[in-house]
Amino acid sequence: MTRAAYKRILLKLSGEALMGERQYGIDPAVLDFIARQITDVLNLGVQAAVVVGGGNIFRGIEASQQGMERATADYAGMLATIINALALQNALEKAGVTVRTQSAINVQAVAEPYIRRRAIRHLEKGRVVLFAAGTGNPYMTTDTAAALRAIEIGADVVLMAKNKVDGVYEADPRQVPGARRFQTLEYIEALNRRLEVMDSTALSLCMENALPIIVFDLSAPDSIVRAVRGEKIGTLVGSQESVLAAV
Repeated sequence: MTRAAYKRILLKLSGEALMGERQYGIDPAVLDFIARQITDVLNLGVQAAVVVGGGNIFRGIEASQQGMERATADYAGMLATIINALALQNALEKAGVTVRTQSAINVQAVAEPYIRRRAIRHLEKGRVVLFAAGTGNPYMTTDTAAALRAIEIGADVVLMAKNKVDGVYEADPRQVPGARRFQTLEYIEALNRRLEVMDSTALSLCMENALPIIVFDLSAPDSIVRAVRGEKIGTLVGSQESVLAAV
């Protein structure tokens, strides 16, 4: 397939996916890998926005479990997503892509404030928009930010790029040998079974707005481009009937 299946996408990158083989931080090779694919997506005529997580630097939930006040921990996590967004911005600009980073919290020296109409205008001009700092609110994950921003900008699909996870399984394959991956998965089944697609608030938002989600392994060759082309990759979460892949 050489044509794109979508006009406007939102790519959700976990912070962990940016680590590559490292235990912490950012692997420049991974950033270059992502930047090259986003460039290919733009060349297909697709408008692209990205939400980045911060788990490779700081995880608010884990910090709160260790005694840090939850709201403070979550704000620290938002700052981690800004670091990741700036790193990805730099990689994209080196690849010749025009980028705008918008932050849900005010950091005017390094990023624009999040303004929905401005973000859409950037996309219409062929710029990649990076959404940092989640929703700007504690107790909300970057998954929820991805769902919310995708709906706000009128994205056709959310691409959930995972770190070495090639889709959604009926059970944890590391604990249940022979667990099968879903080719397609219905929203309500994912919610009822608490399958690891995204957090329940984010998944409910997608369901209420009929926004499809593709869960796939970022490290697979040309994974982002293949998803944008509509190839069968990972798990498609939506309103269609759930179908398990053959063993």
